[in-house]
Amino acid sequence: MIYNNPFLGLSDFVAPIAMQGFVIAMIALVIIGTLIDIIHKKNVKYFFNNAKKAKKNAKIQLTTSQKTSVILRTVASDIATTSELGRGKRRVAHLLGMYGTILFWVGSVVMIFFYSNPTSETPSFWPMIWHVGALMTVIGGGWFWFFLRVDVYSEAQPWYRIIKADLFVLALIASSLTGLIWSYLQFLDLNDRWDDKVFLVLFVISNLVLFGGVYWSKFAHMFYKPGAAIQKNLAEADGSRDNLPPPADAPEQFGLGIKREEPKHY
Repeated sequence: MIYNNPFLGLSDFVAPIAMQGFVIAMIALVIIGTLIDIIHKKNVKYFFNNAKKAKKNAKIQLTTSQKTSVILRTVASDIATTSELGRGKRRVAHLLGMYGTILFWVGSVVMIFFYSNPTSETPSFWPMIWHVGALMTVIGGGWFWFFLRVDVYSEAQPWYRIIKADLFVLALIASSLTGLIWSYLQFLDLNDRWDDKVFLVLFVISNLVLFGGVYWSKFAHMFYKPGAAIQKNLAEADGSRDNLPPPADAPEQFGLGIKREEPKHY
């Protein structure tokens, strides 16, 4: 199964150009949803205004090489390894979900655009990337959803409580899980039974919700978070600190109560 290109089998009744058109449509939905989010919520305007304030309050004038160094460190640490989450389970779940999603999406695009023609032969590497990425996304997203969500873990909310912000992670898990099941059923070759068709439809629907729901979900945050992390670290480097006071030069004293339980109140 892991070496099976499900899009190659799909090409028996769906033209490769239609699959490619669907991918392009999903990219367009992300762009449109993000632009609407930017216009309505004014997040980018806030970042630019904040950057102007930071520049006025800067105590050190950073050179181009210093700024580049800060940006590269931020990309390598805060963005690529989500270091701001510490060393706990939350970070592992995010890394699994993030890199699993990247592998899943890259594998999908490559196989649809280059190996969905009935006469093409797919290198085993790409189906493996696709399946491993989907599995990582399901594990990371499921771990986050059932065990690590802040409102459930720290605020005693029921696990089934769903709000708009949950749309992204749920649609992401659904698209990866239904994709895996669809691929498995297709690999079984059930003689044109309905099973794989059902999960193919669910796979398509979950992707429509994922990419079409950008405005209502946290999808756009994937673009804002790197910018916010870079701005924060630049503010630390030039001394402006986003108009916040410097850390107190005193020992951290939280009392004996902090030793009674693992920190979990975010």
